[in-house]
Amino acid sequence: MARVLIVGAGVTGSLCAVLLRRQTSGPLYLAVWDKAEDSGGRMTTACSPHNPQCTADLGAQYITCTPHYAKKHQRFYDELLAYGVLRPLSSPIEGMVMKEGECNFVAPQGISSIIKHYLKESGAEVYFRHRVTQINLRNDKWEVSKQTGSPEQFDLIVLTMPVPQILQLQGDITNLISECQRQQLEAVSYSSRYALGLFYEAGTKIDVPWAGQYITSNPCIRFVSIDNKKRNIESSEIGPSLVIHTTVPFGVTYLEHSIEDVQELIFQQLENILPGLPKPIATKCQKWKHSQVTNAAANCPGQMTLHHKPFLACGGDGFTQSNFDGCITSALCVLEALKNYI
Repeated sequence: MARVLIVGAGVTGSLCAVLLRRQTSGPLYLAVWDKAEDSGGRMTTACSPHNPQCTADLGAQYITCTPHYAKKHQRFYDELLAYGVLRPLSSPIEGMVMKEGECNFVAPQGISSIIKHYLKESGAEVYFRHRVTQINLRNDKWEVSKQTGSPEQFDLIVLTMPVPQILQLQGDITNLISECQRQQLEAVSYSSRYALGLFYEAGTKIDVPWAGQYITSNPCIRFVSIDNKKRNIESSEIGPSLVIHTTVPFGVTYLEHSIEDVQELIFQQLENILPGLPKPIATKCQKWKHSQVTNAAANCPGQMTLHHKPFLACGGDGFTQSNFDGCITSALCVLEALKNYI
């Protein structure tokens, strides 16, 4: 039985897992490892510590589908709509720029429910708090070491974490990346920003006419969302949640500052945008060091194969673009590259 490891439980990793399972006829051991405490990657949904039903999307807010991808990736959208994982965005988002023929979708159960759907469908063994540190070649197999626990062996590996984290891996992998590939990988760049989730008690009223708003006149805040309202979830038993995304210049400037200091700065600026906002009962501040790809890997559309036998490839938005369709494209390219090795 082939043993396959996918590193990264974000959109690309979960898509690779489900596509691999559906396209493989023989027995397959499929593992997904992630260094975080839950799945989602940059499509993460945080829960209030007081009520797990009170949630906030700290990463991607909604999914925009262009006419081109509505046709090209129709089966992916159809599946998520059929399962109720996605539904059309109907709440007002002020300042959103819409191009002709585009559709926007929200995830009623939180944006991470997309990843959870794919992981469940894949039947993969999913492990959290598994931070990969080394990848070595051992007798035509990969030996993968993590921060804690014993190394494990696999026949195929797909790396879907942000490219700078791939370049930090130790072991034989450092010698397997050619000089040309290393230059391509080192040229991949990302923007950085912070996201702040605010959770409120049931019955709290946040009286604004919109569900989301793009802010253009603030040095710190770029986007604010009443997250439950964005997803059309109004409940007397579940308190509202608010999500604030900072601007990229703010994110870059305060990248190495403490989360507490950054949170305080965001609160100060939020008072200018929503004066008199009630005090939340819980907060969650997330630093996105690798938020969105600003420069993708050149001349390797969708994926980069680092080794053929045994197979090792990397994929993700670093090889396409930072949106749902970019991740689908990458996963399809990874599957195409590895189909002869499974």
